[in-house]
Order: sequence, then structure tokens, then C-alpha cells
Amino acid sequence: MNVSLTPELEALIQERVRSGRYTSASEVVREALRLLEDRDELRRLRLVELRSQVAAGLDSLDRGQARDGDEVIDEILDDASAASRG
Repeated sequence: MNVSLTPELEALIQERVRSGRYTSASEVVREALRLLEDRDELRRLRLVELRSQVAAGLDSLDRGQARDGDEVIDEILDDASAASRG
């Protein structure tokens, strides 16, 4: 497989190899791809969690457990103000 890289990316890879942290350009690319997979998995898990939280919020609304947004913001601001006063 051949991959075209920008001069900046080539320089980055070469710098990583010169630093001694990696023994070859291939090793740098493999590590970058592993990190990309990890990041994608974290994003997927965050999306699952966000969807779960949205579903829970919608269920609360369906049960009539909604609160007025302005009231909640006022409470948060009051709490923050009280905390800053000590």
C-alpha cells in the first residue's frame, strides 16, 4: 500500500523516528492508526451515553417531571453566587 503524505506529516513522522521513540515510519503510522481507533471508539461511547441521557430526559418530560429552564438557570446562578461569597 502506498500512502501520500503532506510534507508536514512526513516531517512529523521523521521527527518521531529521530527522537528514538519509534524505530520506523511504519511504527509511527501504526500507532497513529491505533490512536485513531481509540478516539473513534470514545466518540461512539459518548454518543451512546448522550443518546441514553436524551432518552432519559424525554422520559422525564413524558412523566411531567420537567422544570422551567429559566428557574434552573436562576438556581445555578444563585448557588454560584453563594459559593463565591464563601
